[in-house]
Amino acid sequence: MAKLLRNNNFRKNQKDEPNSAEIKLRKVMPAIPLRDIVIFPGMVTPLLVGRQKTVNAVEEAQSLDNLVVLVFQKNAEVEEPIESDLFPVAILARILQVMRQSNGQMKLLVESLFRVKVTQVQSENRFFAVSVEPMVIVRERGTEEEALVRLLVEALEKYLQVNPILPREVLGSIFSADEPEKLSDMVAGYLPLKKEDKAQILDINEITPRLRLILKILNKEIEVLEVQRQIQGEVFKKIEKNQRDYILQEQMKTIQQELGKETETSEVKALQEKVEAAGMPEPVKKKAQEELDRFSKMMSLSPEATVIRNYLDWLINLPWQKSTADNLDIKRAGEILNEDHYGLQKPKERILEYLAVRKRNAKLKGPIICFVGPPGSGKTSLGKSVARALDRQFTRISLGGVRDEAEIRGHRRTYIGSLPGRIIQSLRKAGVKNPVFLLDEVDKIGSDFRGDPSSALLEVLDPEQNNTFNDHYLEVDFDLSQVLFITTANNEATIPPPLLDRMEIINLPGYTTSEKMEIAKKFLVPKEIIANGLQPEEVTFSDEAINEIARSYTREAGVRSLQRQIATICRKVVKEKELSGKKMEDRTKINKKRVAKYLGVPQYWSEGSDLSAKVGVVTGLAWTEYGGDVLFTEVSALKGRGNLIITGRLGEVMKESCRIALSLVRLHIDELKLDQEFYRRNDLHIHIPSGAVPKDGPSAGITIATALASCLTQVPVPGDLAMTGEITLRGKIMPIGGLRVKLLAASRANIKRVLIPKDNQRELAEIPKEELANLEIIPVENISEVFRLIFP
Repeated sequence: MAKLLRNNNFRKNQKDEPNSAEIKLRKVMPAIPLRDIVIFPGMVTPLLVGRQKTVNAVEEAQSLDNLVVLVFQKNAEVEEPIESDLFPVAILARILQVMRQSNGQMKLLVESLFRVKVTQVQSENRFFAVSVEPMVIVRERGTEEEALVRLLVEALEKYLQVNPILPREVLGSIFSADEPEKLSDMVAGYLPLKKEDKAQILDINEITPRLRLILKILNKEIEVLEVQRQIQGEVFKKIEKNQRDYILQEQMKTIQQELGKETETSEVKALQEKVEAAGMPEPVKKKAQEELDRFSKMMSLSPEATVIRNYLDWLINLPWQKSTADNLDIKRAGEILNEDHYGLQKPKERILEYLAVRKRNAKLKGPIICFVGPPGSGKTSLGKSVARALDRQFTRISLGGVRDEAEIRGHRRTYIGSLPGRIIQSLRKAGVKNPVFLLDEVDKIGSDFRGDPSSALLEVLDPEQNNTFNDHYLEVDFDLSQVLFITTANNEATIPPPLLDRMEIINLPGYTTSEKMEIAKKFLVPKEIIANGLQPEEVTFSDEAINEIARSYTREAGVRSLQRQIATICRKVVKEKELSGKKMEDRTKINKKRVAKYLGVPQYWSEGSDLSAKVGVVTGLAWTEYGGDVLFTEVSALKGRGNLIITGRLGEVMKESCRIALSLVRLHIDELKLDQEFYRRNDLHIHIPSGAVPKDGPSAGITIATALASCLTQVPVPGDLAMTGEITLRGKIMPIGGLRVKLLAASRANIKRVLIPKDNQRELAEIPKEELANLEIIPVENISEVFRLIFP
């Protein structure tokens, strides 16, 4: 199928029209059969093609030189035209533009070049093809030709007086035509003549007979138009207004058919049906209807029509009413959560509490839960498990590094290429209005001159406001109240306070070595065995091997590095089997010795490897975004003038802790039995390795004071004793944060005893006993207690 889409245009620069001598014709050319139109050389014409062979012909032409032959059907109803169904003369054309539509059709823009004779039709191919030869144009210059040109111009002027259908610029092009051939083609191309008449004109290769035929047809049209106008004048005086409206509507339909706007009308109808079926709230439906009314009055290829079409597409495809039914079986949900994750009891309990309340109160708004924990602790995968337990769709966006507010709220439609924000985009992708929505890395949102994304999230994460979330692109409200939002973060301290206030924080501390063992055996090892092409019976990991990997080849609170190391071993096992040709049933047992063979020298051998007592060296505990860690404090006394030297890339808070610690030691000179003038004759150097890592925070105060006292008294501090706590100038030990992850770090480093602030003692009740099994926790309230314990 090929139809004319709108009025044809001739090239403005007729002198640049190519001729048959400039273009080399191939033996077989792809062809487009046209049903109801005849096109003349020099015209730029939009076409709509739909027949599969025609589409294939266009694709064939595009793959070659974009040249295609336009052939004209005698009968528009014929679907598979043969040679007898076509007029003998065709037009060679160049494809200028191709636009594919969703229904498989194509919109083309073609430029007709010159006449050709069809010598053979090949319709049995994958695409419609013809063999053609150029048509020789014969011109006899003389007085008859000149007279016919003048008569034709006069007849055209008279025709346009009766039927002024051509715009002024077109008339200028026709009357300025300097060649009779171009004049004849332009007149025949622009005037609404019958298809048969146009085909007859196209078939004449001699200029003089062609002018004579056009003049004859034009004069006949003038007579018909004059009679028609006279009849219409008499009829319009007799008919009533409603009959006149009916005729106008029928004429409009005919005009639309001629202009190829039937597809536009059908597109408007299709959009109208989709708007009705989308289930939009009334205000949204009203907005969509307004935009649809505007769209129906525009040309379909105009830029503004494209913007409105995209906007309506977004409104139609959003899940205004679509949702999934929650599975509120608490027992089943608990089994799924335990099946996917080992440990993590607190977040699991919170999810089950939500299910229990939701079962009794169907209108319960979803909580805004924030999982805070080190990388690899299972925050993102836990969100997926929640979706599986609820039988909801799961969608996720990462907010790390997002600095533009439009990423959340979208761009306004005034901008080219504007789109909704990532919230709306993800909901459309999910296809339902109540998914589990994970906002990953919420603590890493930035801000700059383009706005503050965290402020835009305030509306999204506020249960009292998010039922009317307004995206800048949509400009209508969307209800987010049924979405279960889960956010994740590594560091609670970097989350903006207004955003933090809207979320329920659930801490996911790092895993103990025993927990890592269980996770590796139940999840990581089976997963990596399959992922690397092995079978479970081909390789086994001993508990000793897993423990060695966790302690000597990883230093993390989570299990991500542990999984990578297990994957490395699996890959090496696969390589060994392939090189040696071992059979599948030959089992490889991974023990501690094989771990060293596959992974090399232990990467973290130093942690806890030397816990001997040393003078001036004290083991401290630190919190990082990646979990807890062991931090050593070293102090040396040098002959000098009482200077305090601090190294190790310490922040201002930590430097102040060093000064406070020195003052405390001076206050306890008698208790520690120190020389009264020690600080005048010695320079004290405090260093906290590693020197390349920035450090800050107040919790190392107790460690620094103890290291100073050890250095000055020359009493060594046990290496298996660690401590953490902020100190005041009066010696009081203040509470600190991150106690659980610090204790986990101590356990990993084989620490036996840990000094903690007494005010933190109540937190021990929330820490599982198995995590504290190998630790002796000693609460202290004042630095004097510490000095008495270590320096009796």
